[in-house]
Amino acid sequence: MTVTPLLLLLLGLIGTHATIDQRTAAAMAAGLCKTRPTDLIFIIDSSRSVRPSEFEQVKVFLAKVIEGLDVGPNATRVGVVNYASRVKNEVSLKTHKTKAGLVKAVTKIEPLSTGTMTGLAIQFALNVAFSEAEGARKSNEISKVAIIVTDGRPQDNVKDIAQRARDAGIEIFAIGVGRVDMSTLKQMASDPLDDHVDYVESYSVIEKLTKKFQEAFCAVSDQCATGDHDCEQVCISTPGSFKCACKEGFTLMDDGRSCSACSNAATDVVFLIDGSKSVRPENFELVKKWINQIIDKLDVSDSKAHVALVQYSSAVKQEFPLGRYNNKKDLKDAVKKMAYMERGTMTGQALRFMTDFSFTQGARPGVTKVGIVFTDGRSQDYIGDAAKKAKELGIKMYAVGVGNAVEDELKEIASEPIGEHYFYTADFKTMTQIGKKLQINICKEEDPCECDSLVKFQKKVEDALQALTKKLESMSKRIALLENKIV
Repeated sequence: MTVTPLLLLLLGLIGTHATIDQRTAAAMAAGLCKTRPTDLIFIIDSSRSVRPSEFEQVKVFLAKVIEGLDVGPNATRVGVVNYASRVKNEVSLKTHKTKAGLVKAVTKIEPLSTGTMTGLAIQFALNVAFSEAEGARKSNEISKVAIIVTDGRPQDNVKDIAQRARDAGIEIFAIGVGRVDMSTLKQMASDPLDDHVDYVESYSVIEKLTKKFQEAFCAVSDQCATGDHDCEQVCISTPGSFKCACKEGFTLMDDGRSCSACSNAATDVVFLIDGSKSVRPENFELVKKWINQIIDKLDVSDSKAHVALVQYSSAVKQEFPLGRYNNKKDLKDAVKKMAYMERGTMTGQALRFMTDFSFTQGARPGVTKVGIVFTDGRSQDYIGDAAKKAKELGIKMYAVGVGNAVEDELKEIASEPIGEHYFYTADFKTMTQIGKKLQINICKEEDPCECDSLVKFQKKVEDALQALTKKLESMSKRIALLENKIV
């Protein structure tokens, strides 16, 4: 597969469609989209099968895509090739240096209304439109992109000439409308075809593709401003990227994103993970990634954080005990190897296993204990007594639910204050947001009577009192000597 600059940009935008829309909309509204330097040619079919009203809709589509670009001599240059039985160079890459000029030129394009010589149009783009004489740039850092819009079967061969265009470094997107021949679109488009071939049932809905191309060309220059970062507390913009920092009193963890108020505390952490059949294999993989997201926040070592993993369904299985892995790499590798159990949801049984076995085998005396319970459904057994016992034993309990998890059960598991120890989301794909919010900031509690700082303070006070007493005694002697002289 050929990985082109624009495709890399598209891959970088992978995520939920809603998240992309929000981020891009915010970036465009804030003027933060800076198009990567690109030479872009629209190749538009105006054959007789395209009615005048439909051709007007194509021009609206072009204008809206152009509105989302950073147009300029050193940014994106845009050209338009109009074709039917013949080819007409409507707009050269060198012609318009402003967005307003481009849009105005597009509105004036008229349909040619003859045959459909798509291969001839691609040949023209390769030989003329993308030539230096017409304003194309020679640098390898300048992407060359062609967007073809057609509604019919070409009357000439497109396969060989499209291959030559792609070999010349031109990335081709093919948009088909109505009765278009889909096999021809695939012959023209770059790989992967899923990203480069689009179809709409009529010209009246071609505008729905506008967002795809606006997102593809939008390279956000300030990721902190748009929220496109994973810093837990503070995001600092840097040229083309960002770095994370923490608020006063917090320490940046090894992952470069998370912040901890107490990075030196020793902690025993047990994950209790629902592996019932309702989770489904693809979501179970997301759960494992979420566990490793939490592990990234911990200071894992022999003397600090230890982690155990327990999976449960109708039965309970200890994947690995506390203390087996004392570095993040080995720990995360072990999490990735966890096999999905399926079957039922016996959360109460799993909680009892955690208190009776997980925190007795390998747990360190006097070390803070944390239990993190994940489930996606209602427990098939009673959880009340087991949840109560865990908290009575001093285990700090976090409850995380997804999908059909019962919130009352989650709250029953969670430690006080419940708002800081209970989390819920409807979708497995948004679990990373819970990972960002869940904070295991365990501070080592000190006995005020044995605190070093208090002992030092008491000693300073005693030393000061002794010094003051000596000064008073010295002054008393001096006064007595003066009194004797006066008498």
